Amino acid sequence: MQTTQVYSMSTSLSQTALEANKVKADNQASREKMMSTISRRRFNQCLAAGAGLVLSQTLSSRIKAEETIRPNIVFLLADDMRWDTLGCMGNPVIQTPHLDRLAAEGQVFDQCRVTTSICCSSRASILSGQYVCRHGIDDFAKTFTPEAFAQCYPALLRNHGYYTGFVGKYGVGTELPEKAFDFWRGFGGQGNYENFDEAGTFRHLNRITAEDSLAFLENCPKDRPFCLNVSFKAPHCQDGDARQFIHEEEYNDLYADLIMPVPASNTVSYEDRFPEFFRDNNEARRRWKLRFATPEMQQESIRKYYRLITGLDRVAGEIRDKVDALGFGENTLFIFTSDNGFFLGDSGLAGKWYGYEASIRVPLIIYDPRSSRKEQDVRHYIPVLNIDIAPTILELANIPIPDTMQGKSLVSRMQGEKSMWRSDFFYEHNFHHPGIPKSEGVVSREYKYLRYHEQNPLYEELFDLNADPDEVINLAGKEEYEPLLKRMRNRFDELKEECCR
Repeated sequence: MQTTQVYSMSTSLSQTALEANKVKADNQASREKMMSTISRRRFNQCLAAGAGLVLSQTLSSRIKAEETIRPNIVFLLADDMRWDTLGCMGNPVIQTPHLDRLAAEGQVFDQCRVTTSICCSSRASILSGQYVCRHGIDDFAKTFTPEAFAQCYPALLRNHGYYTGFVGKYGVGTELPEKAFDFWRGFGGQGNYENFDEAGTFRHLNRITAEDSLAFLENCPKDRPFCLNVSFKAPHCQDGDARQFIHEEEYNDLYADLIMPVPASNTVSYEDRFPEFFRDNNEARRRWKLRFATPEMQQESIRKYYRLITGLDRVAGEIRDKVDALGFGENTLFIFTSDNGFFLGDSGLAGKWYGYEASIRVPLIIYDPRSSRKEQDVRHYIPVLNIDIAPTILELANIPIPDTMQGKSLVSRMQGEKSMWRSDFFYEHNFHHPGIPKSEGVVSREYKYLRYHEQNPLYEELFDLNADPDEVINLAGKEEYEPLLKRMRNRFDELKEECCR
């Protein structure tokens, strides 16, 4: 029996990769044995006009004006996957060999964050390249107008000759844009991990996601570039199910002999950490009681969460293997990220929603096989955002970036240019829920300022991210930090005006 080891998870994990590598080696023996209002009719009518459904003559002239060889794109989107749950991000336990390989052969953006931490809004920001206050999708019912979707990257890719596919959880509003893609295997709502085919055979959702993705690759035309969007449910919990995280049965023994890493803030008292208004009827605390209320519950929940990620990783590997087998490998780039992070008991919380690092920081890997060797195994420490993905995809595809997009393309940084970059960004979470206090703020390289703007009096938080990476010491209200607090307030006003006008 393998000797168990205890690890502490912290927001400084990426800075301890050397220590993590030693721990990985210690666990190798164990590892080796485990492996809305708009009708669908109007949506489609407008899409045909606004998004410009591909007409042969128009398309041919457009393609001639563009480069003849454009990259294929596979965009892999996890659901509720925090930044530090990858081997390449310093996690000493998790098994993610396929995504780690993409990182080793590609580029990692170590400081990637979302501008809002909830699935529907963040996914809309990824599609549109816009802040929530601009695209307006701040609940589960709202969706893109046809005109707005026409300016999202999938519609623009298709309008410029790409063969587009969508597999998995869509997660934006109640209208599914089936007609906006050449290949559609998406679903609305949360979806279920447990499914049965017509013959009554059990099929895990990860397996369905893999099969649908491979079907797209096997049937896409050989004379057009393609963009495959794979949107996982994993590792999102199964809301309403007592088991919470439902992984594939073959992973039942994975991580069973290990004591799982817990957040460094796990010892912080929830009652001492947060003010009374935050503790009253908080949804994150309610879900904490379902998953992490005891050390035993926390260990088992983290194991299950990690197993779902390992299952996702296997699907990513299968997709890449199929791309290579079909002869697309040399011209197919991969992008991997998540729609938001996830609390694993951090400061007594579960879920996401708030502007803390566990909730907003996500992995981002971009692998481009066309890159030179010096552009591989590169790690960037600039602050990048979910709204940067859409303009990056468009520039990689040699398609003009519309003025509607607020994000910045990462292509120049990927090519080694050291141009000016943002030093901070605006965070917002104005999702309507009685158990989730609304918040906004500013995140910089060194400091984070958050305000709960519906509270009277206004409640503010100020964190020194270098000295306090786990964000447990609120500096707001301390006299010596009053000048810094004033500067952050002013910067908040500037950014909100800039991002939301």
